[in-house]
Amino acid sequence: MKSDLTIRSRRRFLKHSGAFASLAFLPSAAWARMQQDKVRTAHIGLGGMGMADLKAITSHDQVEVVALCDVDANNLGNAHKMHSTAKTFADYRKLFDAVGSDVDAVIVSTPDHTHAPASLAAMDLGKAVYCQKPLTHHVSEARAMAKIAADKNLITQMGIQVHSFYDYQLATLLIQSGIIGKVHTVHAWSPKNWGYDGAAPTGSDAVPDHLDWNLWLGTAPERPYKADQYHPGNWRKIMDYGCGTLGDMGVHIFDTPYNALALDVPLTIINECRPPTGFGFPEKNKVVYQFPGTDCTAENLTWIWYDGPGAPASHTDLSLPDGEELPGQGAMFMGEKGKLLLPHFMQLPKLIVEGQYESLDAEIAKHADTLGNPTSNYETESNKHYHQFVNTILEKDTCSAPFSYASRLTETILLGTIAGRFPGETLDWDNGSASFKQSKANQYLEGDYREF
Repeated sequence: MKSDLTIRSRRRFLKHSGAFASLAFLPSAAWARMQQDKVRTAHIGLGGMGMADLKAITSHDQVEVVALCDVDANNLGNAHKMHSTAKTFADYRKLFDAVGSDVDAVIVSTPDHTHAPASLAAMDLGKAVYCQKPLTHHVSEARAMAKIAADKNLITQMGIQVHSFYDYQLATLLIQSGIIGKVHTVHAWSPKNWGYDGAAPTGSDAVPDHLDWNLWLGTAPERPYKADQYHPGNWRKIMDYGCGTLGDMGVHIFDTPYNALALDVPLTIINECRPPTGFGFPEKNKVVYQFPGTDCTAENLTWIWYDGPGAPASHTDLSLPDGEELPGQGAMFMGEKGKLLLPHFMQLPKLIVEGQYESLDAEIAKHADTLGNPTSNYETESNKHYHQFVNTILEKDTCSAPFSYASRLTETILLGTIAGRFPGETLDWDNGSASFKQSKANQYLEGDYREF
């Protein structure tokens, strides 16, 4: 996926991320040649998800933490108590200037709007990168990250831990084996509400002493600090920083159907939601995508996403045997021979044929050599994805959610959030030119980045 967006985005991010090109660094393939026993990591973002990422990565016995970075001194201090020999920074640009040559891999666990600036700076230095989901905040960033990863042959992984869970891998194998035949429709849903239908807050509050608000904003537009509005917990609701429910839970729930059906980016997108406010994402969305067909689908695939309170909307495709209630979150594959329900998460998929459940015991036994036995231990399952990243650096494994894949999934998600700015209108997407037929929507493919 190459476009002018890719080139412009990379130049813009490198401009705002510091001039590191003059420093000498080893390319990603050099680690194994060095035969080092440790993968040296730098961690950018150490809040709730960042701390979880730190613990999971360091559960691998060949990881050494050399640098920690967070704009919140409290988060940084908590992480430093766990890794007292690591050097600490508030600004990721200063981290790379100071210890870039001592780092093999960078873990980016910041709010969405900082994913690309921090990751592209690391990738420009030839570093392996594990970046939380969604991969980026803008479509242009996703394409830029995929391109630099490919150009530099970098080891990359998007932080979508369920990608490596047993139940999701089983569902992928079942769909690809043709258990329900060609799939023509996917329904996916989450009743979570990472939207905000209110007005933008007015006024300002004093910035806490432990927070560097300028660095938290990063390349995002200048905005006064408001307590409890952005940091630490509500930024996902705001267009300048997050990607709404679709960008949070949607990435998890889209992942398995998207992977199993070998989808690319959609042809059309329509979002049924409230009129845009220019500040927060809608609290309720129904997004309908049309995808070109693949070997696992009908000639075209319809994908319907529902989020917000009360999701999903009632639909005959979502009926379960004996009037059973749907799981709170999940996906339903509709095929020519039946349907497959995949609850989110850590529940086995359920096969439904002619309105009745069919046993999957034989299929589970068939795939035991590949997947092992079903498990519902979150810590064990979650660590798989992180360890896969570390082991790929050590040339013992291969990442299953590299940026070549994650960028396309993220682009699909982000096109749905853009469609929310034009409720009820069908947007036509051209993959080759990375642009909408409706030119008014193209302004939202990339952002204006602030000097900070």
